[in-house]
Amino acid sequence: MKRCNETILKVLELADRMAEVADEGDLVREDPGCGVLFGVLRDSSFKIRKLAEEDRECHMRKGWWKSD
Repeated sequence: MKRCNETILKVLELADRMAEVADEGDLVREDPGCGVLFGVLRDSSFKIRKLAEEDRECHMRKGWWKSD
C-alpha cells in the first residue's frame, strides 16, 4: 500500500479514537465546559473522518488505492 494511503488509514483510526474519547468524556464530565470540549472533539472527529474518506475515494478513483 502506498504510504499516503497508509497515512489516510491512520487519520481514519485517529478520528475513530477522537469520537471514542468524546463519548468517554461525556460519560464522566462534571461541568458544562467539559461538555463543550467533548462536543468540539466529536464534531472535529466527524469532519476529519469525512475529509479522509473523501481523500480515500479520490485515491480509489485514480487507481492509487491498492492494498499490497
